[in-house]
Amino acid sequence: MASDKEYLDFVLDQLSGLEDITYRAMMGEYIIYYRGKIVGGIYDDRFLVKSVNSAKKMMPDADYELPYEGAKEMLLVDDVENREFLCELFNAMYDELPAPKSKK
Repeated sequence: MASDKEYLDFVLDQLSGLEDITYRAMMGEYIIYYRGKIVGGIYDDRFLVKSVNSAKKMMPDADYELPYEGAKEMLLVDDVENREFLCELFNAMYDELPAPKSKK
């Protein structure tokens, strides 16, 4: 099941307090980037982020979900309405996220 563009637009609006948020459509889903690093994405109209230590600390009760079959588990963000929380989450996660792979 593909994600709705309207849900992506909602999440992007919630993240509008951060600079350099971008996304890429991929097979009906959307990968979310923060300052060039992959933070998470929209999968089946669910906002999932990478399971890094800072995200686990900020969302200790978050559910682990698979974005798609064969992928690593990610954390479900259930407080999508809280803009301040999302900004804090992304800033906390940034240093733990892997650098983008260089393009050949």
